[in-house]
Amino acid sequence: MSAALQNEIAAARPRPSAEVRHLVSDLFAEYTHRIDANELEQWLDLFTADADYRIVLRENVEQGLPGIIMWCDSRNMLRDRVESYRHVNEYNLHWDRHVIGPARFLANAGGTWTVEASYILAQTAQENGETRLFSVGLYRCEVRIEDGAALFSRVEVVADTGLVPTLLATPI
Repeated sequence: MSAALQNEIAAARPRPSAEVRHLVSDLFAEYTHRIDANELEQWLDLFTADADYRIVLRENVEQGLPGIIMWCDSRNMLRDRVESYRHVNEYNLHWDRHVIGPARFLANAGGTWTVEASYILAQTAQENGETRLFSVGLYRCEVRIEDGAALFSRVEVVADTGLVPTLLATPI
């Protein structure tokens, strides 16, 4: 892609205010903190009631294929997933640690911002203390900003690889 075309695309992207940048940055920080601190019930509070959360593979996205690893089409479905994690299914006990890059703002439609940010997720097994890279990819999100508060209305986790080393227990 030519430098002129790159500049044209960059110029077409909306410029969020400092307040919007701050709200989105704080939202991502709370998102990762609440997963990493195993505060999954409080993590749910970061989503709108009609939120859409899905984990997809980069290869499928690039080829236009429909494969989805996990899909919850409301906050209540996310709540069911957390309840299942807490009380029904047995998973490897681990600690998560996320690192998220800065948000890139792509569009704004009536107070809903489309943003993306790269992520790295490492997991440490509680059994033996071994840490491994669990997932790497990109968050593609819609963030609804109303009355000075930001919530996720859509989170699409685009994982660079589908080779998940263990069961997908906690959110990415």
